[in-house]
Amino acid sequence: MPAKVYSVAIVDFDAQIIEVELEISYGLRCFDIIGLPDKAVQESKDRVSIAIKNCGFKAPLSSPHKVLVSLAPADLKKEGSFYDLPIALGYLLRSGQINFNPDKKIFIGELSLNGEIKPAKGILASTLAMKNKDIKEIILPEQNKKEAALAFIDLKDKPKIIGVKSLKQAINYLNGKEDIKDFSIKKENLFEKNEFLVDIGWIKGQEFAKRALEISAAGGHNFLMVGPPGGGKSLLAKSMPSIMPPLTIEEMIEVTKIYSLSGILKQENPLITTRPFRSPHHSASTSAIIGGGNPVRPGEITLAHRGVLFLDEFPEFHRDVLEALRQPIEDGTITLSRAKQRITVPCRFTLVAAANPTPGGFFENQRNQFYSHQQVSKYKRKMSGPILDRMDLYVELPNVSYEKLIEQSDVNESQKIREKVIKTRIIQKNRLAGEGIMLNSEMTPPLIKKYCQIDEISQRIIKKLVDSGSLSARGYHRLLKVSRTIADLDFSKDILQKHVSEALIYRPREEI
Repeated sequence: MPAKVYSVAIVDFDAQIIEVELEISYGLRCFDIIGLPDKAVQESKDRVSIAIKNCGFKAPLSSPHKVLVSLAPADLKKEGSFYDLPIALGYLLRSGQINFNPDKKIFIGELSLNGEIKPAKGILASTLAMKNKDIKEIILPEQNKKEAALAFIDLKDKPKIIGVKSLKQAINYLNGKEDIKDFSIKKENLFEKNEFLVDIGWIKGQEFAKRALEISAAGGHNFLMVGPPGGGKSLLAKSMPSIMPPLTIEEMIEVTKIYSLSGILKQENPLITTRPFRSPHHSASTSAIIGGGNPVRPGEITLAHRGVLFLDEFPEFHRDVLEALRQPIEDGTITLSRAKQRITVPCRFTLVAAANPTPGGFFENQRNQFYSHQQVSKYKRKMSGPILDRMDLYVELPNVSYEKLIEQSDVNESQKIREKVIKTRIIQKNRLAGEGIMLNSEMTPPLIKKYCQIDEISQRIIKKLVDSGSLSARGYHRLLKVSRTIADLDFSKDILQKHVSEALIYRPREEI
């Protein structure tokens, strides 16, 4: 009878349990792996054989037998080095060198040549796939046990998480010669005191922009700042995480899963507890921002999920990069299609962008510009109408006066705004609880009609703008969503005229 142990395979953005079957038969000496293995999986036979030998056991390639490993289901492509440990244990079990019951156990791990087990990426996605399965134990690398335990933090009846450092330790545990305690995490230990690099109190003046940033953080609205260099655009954007509410446990798991699959999770502290802040350089390619490659990998918009994507020097990004943002901004997900792969990944982020008003950096009426009107117009046209229409808030930042620069900083300003933003988000969450969304910016037209009723005076003002062509249908809906957020910040049940009027102030200007 072939030996059968279980492992996992990453499938698109999730994982699936894999059967690792191993048979030994008489014949010419060989070691074959079938079941659509990639190069890394095919090379595991050499790693496994030498690791088994260095652990004091009889290795596959040193015996005159035919060894066949089958990874099922056979039509699913297997990638990575997840399968070294299950293949090694399957061989030792089938050859009679060890004896254990592999039922309801999952094995994950890459072997080094001396038998040590190396950490793997995508562990959280792998263990989340076992959440509703009848699995009793998960044996995996010691460095990944904390990440694996995150998947079962809210379950009472959960599998044991067993972290092992080497193949020999795994064998001793399975044979009952070594006791390894189950690893678990308490929910209350997840929330750490977050320290932010930038406090909004550092920015002198720019109260108008700070107010727009508060609205953006409260409702998840996209925000564009235009102003001369040195006015505080970058500092304002970097202070955004300091006024945003902490991630919920569900959001932490969601974001951590993305970083785990991308292979950029820190092993010493694998849980993402703060909202992501991604700031790619303006020379980044479309694949880097949107996602892609071979195999397909998430881009910056997915790494910014539930957080902030800051695009500094907004007009300097390639035109195709900016235009590719249009659909993800609207949908909150993106489908990456390639010849042999198609995956859908989340990307619900708040876009914060900063731009200079002209190529020279200053407003046309501020300094002598060495650029023609045509050059300035060409520069501004890099920010197309469809992209600007998706920006909920637009602010022009003036130069900061000397009196403002020497004012005493309010070191607790971020904390004060954050407390208000948290209360506002609770109002939104309660209102939208049955709709499957959490923020005003995520409302669809039917929900806007339901929750964003305005008075007659406000209707007449908006009607003039829509009928004159100054406000598109999308702009109309975004205006109402911003008005709803401003009303929530004011703790007002109804959207009043002053809320609509303030939202209109932040609409992008026609002349840009």
